[in-house]
Amino acid sequence: MNEIGNTGYLSVLRRLLAVEILLVAVMAILVTNRGRILGAESASVEQDYIKWVDFKVSYEALCEAYQWDIETHGTQNEVHWVELLALTAARTGGEFGQTALRLLREMAQSLSRGESTVEELGEKLQYYAYYREAYGAVLDGLVGEYEEECTEADGKKGWRTVYGLKAYFPLARGFDYTHYDDFGVSRSYGYQRRHLGHDMMGQTGTPIICIESGYVEALGWNQYGGWRVGIRSLDKKRYYYYAHLRQNYPFAEGLELGAMVTAGDVIGYMGHTGYSTTENVNNIEVTHLHWGLELIFDESQKESYNEIWVDVYPLTRFLAKHQQETHKVGDTREWVRSSDIRDPAMEEEE
Repeated sequence: MNEIGNTGYLSVLRRLLAVEILLVAVMAILVTNRGRILGAESASVEQDYIKWVDFKVSYEALCEAYQWDIETHGTQNEVHWVELLALTAARTGGEFGQTALRLLREMAQSLSRGESTVEELGEKLQYYAYYREAYGAVLDGLVGEYEEECTEADGKKGWRTVYGLKAYFPLARGFDYTHYDDFGVSRSYGYQRRHLGHDMMGQTGTPIICIESGYVEALGWNQYGGWRVGIRSLDKKRYYYYAHLRQNYPFAEGLELGAMVTAGDVIGYMGHTGYSTTENVNNIEVTHLHWGLELIFDESQKESYNEIWVDVYPLTRFLAKHQQETHKVGDTREWVRSSDIRDPAMEEEE
């Protein structure tokens, strides 16, 4: 082949090579964009649940909404306390000062008189659905109908149907304690972090009460919480964490991992264990119960960097409306509940 022929041949090869490079570049762009689209679709699926809850409902608002629920229960126009709180939050941006209490009363009166419905009020509020789901994750299951053990006129034990607060205060009735709102306070053991629970100072051995019926999901030693119990609500939305239990005798007799426990049961005893990789060590200076409430909208949130813990100080004060009496078992260190309940939610699980 002569020189002119070689030049033409090389020119054609260069053009073909350029076209091939262009095609590869286009394919790469298409694949990358498709990956981004698929990634965006995947991310949108992953984000299809609540990632954060700032629970600021005040003690006063909890009490007032609960009272409306109790007083209207069984009437034609029942006022559900969680719906009422969610409606209020949707109007105030989640703040619960005096203005919120006034709005809460106005809406409760309107609902109880049949002048409006939750659906009518909610559809006008952009964030009602969010607050209903978020507050429901905190409060659903705490109020409802159940059977309570009682003593009849003839002295015999019987049962009566009750509607109201079926969740319990976390300490047994009659035991002294002090507390204040310490959520978010800095902690430094292990690493710098926020305090994601509520501390209740008291006496070593104070019986710890199961707040809500559920399953024992964690039991044993944790270097931060010492001897601790974790209980998951029956609807799986709430995880109750009870920590720093008593040295040598932390748990109620017979408590086992995976067991079902009823609201009001004694589950353990107050102590000051923790802050150690060695089991059964008292490294906490002050005897207290640390209890925390984690909200779970998706299982991927459990034990992750996306955990949602809420401030339960107002809720703790509210739960004091329903305390469990206990009595000591002979000469042992064991305490048990003095009266029982039958929780319909437990029966459904069984």
